[in-house]
Formats: sequence, structure tokens, C-alpha cells
Amino acid sequence: MRVKLAAVLIAFGLAAAPAFAETIEVRMLNRGQNGSMVFEPDYVELKPGDSIKFRVGHKSHNAASIEGMVPDGYAGFKGQINEEIEVTFDTTGFYGIKCSPHFAMGMVMLIKVGEVELTEAFRKAEVPGRARGRFDAIFARMDQAKAAQ
Repeated sequence: MRVKLAAVLIAFGLAAAPAFAETIEVRMLNRGQNGSMVFEPDYVELKPGDSIKFRVGHKSHNAASIEGMVPDGYAGFKGQINEEIEVTFDTTGFYGIKCSPHFAMGMVMLIKVGEVELTEAFRKAEVPGRARGRFDAIFARMDQAKAAQ
């Protein structure tokens, strides 16, 4: 009887685990707090298994991972223009995200999944000039927050 009860409790615990995952909404906007062509928020920290729902705030945007700015082995994703998508992030690491048509205009964001340190190689990944400026601003905010702890 105890073995059956333990098996039921374990099965229930495993089935309920996804219920603890969180979904964060990120809006894709023509204009926001940080200027034009932005994701809001532009930096999100997640636990493995959490998701982001990319919402179309204005038309002509999408969300896509940036090649070379994802954890090793991550296949990446690319939403269609004007498509609201939900992406679950299971792998610990940093993820650079772009709006494909507005990447050169600096429409990027950063996602941190789990407890991980940002590497210099990630910080120096090759991206267009305006995207570089936005990423550098995000990195600076992260560094300030870490120094304040």
C-alpha cells in the first residue's frame, strides 16, 4: 500500500511540475521606453522551463533567436512577421533575441535562463551597430545591478 501511495505522489509531483513554470509577456513595439523599435522589457531573467509570450504591439515585427548568441546545441527559433509566439526556455544560458526586419535598427533583447555568468565572448558577439549599442546598454544595467548586490 505504501509503495502504491508513494508512486501516486511521485507521479502527481512530476505531472504538477510544469504548473510552476512562469510565462512572461514581451511586447514588440515601434516605440517604447527605450526609443524606437524595441522589445519591452528588453531583459528578462527566467528559470529553466519558463516561457516568453512575444506579443505584437505594433505590426511588422517578429521574434527570433540570434545565431551565435544562444547556448551551445540550442536549435533556435524564428516567429513569422506579426505572429505572437510562445517559446519555452529549458536550457540554462543567455539568449540574444532580434526582430528580423529591424535587427539593424537595434531591435534586440536579452534573456537569461538560470544561474549563469555572462561571458566575454557573448558580450562581443558580432551584431549590427545599433544592436550593439542596445546590447551594451543592457549589459551595463546588468553589471550595475550585480555591483549593487
